[in-house]
Amino acid sequence: MDTSPRDPALEIPPYLVRSPQRQTLPLVLSSPHSGTHYPESFLAQAALDPETLRRSEDTFVDRLFGEAPALGAPLLHALYPRAYIDVNREPYELDPQMFTDPLPGYVNPASPRVAAGLGTIPRVVGVGAEIYRDRLPFTEACRRIDGVYRPYHAALSELIARTRTRFGFCVLLDCHSMPSTGPDAGACVADVVLGDRHGLSCVGDITQVAARFLSAAGLRVVRNTPYAGGFTTGFYGRPADGVHVLQIELARRLYMDELTHAPNGGFAPLSALLTRLVALLGEMPPLSLLPRMPP
Repeated sequence: MDTSPRDPALEIPPYLVRSPQRQTLPLVLSSPHSGTHYPESFLAQAALDPETLRRSEDTFVDRLFGEAPALGAPLLHALYPRAYIDVNREPYELDPQMFTDPLPGYVNPASPRVAAGLGTIPRVVGVGAEIYRDRLPFTEACRRIDGVYRPYHAALSELIARTRTRFGFCVLLDCHSMPSTGPDAGACVADVVLGDRHGLSCVGDITQVAARFLSAAGLRVVRNTPYAGGFTTGFYGRPADGVHVLQIELARRLYMDELTHAPNGGFAPLSALLTRLVALLGEMPPLSLLPRMPP
């Protein structure tokens, strides 16, 4: 296991990379929202109890895909939670109303994620509850972005580049979960949502293979609705350059009790299924996945 260089101000490193002994698959897996370390300083700022703050977690997603390194693919996952900082956003998608001082011009305050309260420093958790008692100084946002966000994306960029150099292309699986109940359960009728930004972040063969495999296993699979992909798919997905990104959203009811955050009887079967999916995608013929030559 590889941990990130550590900012002395942080209680733990910002991420963990579980690397295979030797990378044999042209895949990288990322789990940006499965972190569970809630800093004491953050809990002191919060108006919510720790259990409510956890409603935004993609709990156990890193464990569901945990066999990927044994198959030959590295797995990166964030150790800090989404409620603290969301690494699946632009670095500065920030709500000016959350801060005591004016924000610099490079901040993006007008994104739909900010409007929903789900910017880089989220204002609400998934249940729509306001996180903070008081407004924050902008320096607090910078501390989290510099200490957690930037190291996470530096690690992800390195894994993608290394994989592309080794195999000629890279397939990144961006792994998430979605609530099955409550106000944020927009995809409750689906078991899995595959997001490829409507064909822009990866070649259609990847999405098709994943959809057919998961559907054949009896899961209800939809594409791009309501989750077409976030910052990671849009920023890193460059099929013409041989970098393909597929976002996978899993309904939490499949593997956990959403009230107690405990695994249920579906955890082991789903993890085994996802292990087979990783192996299948890793064996795809490379012809359509390699960079496209300019005309």
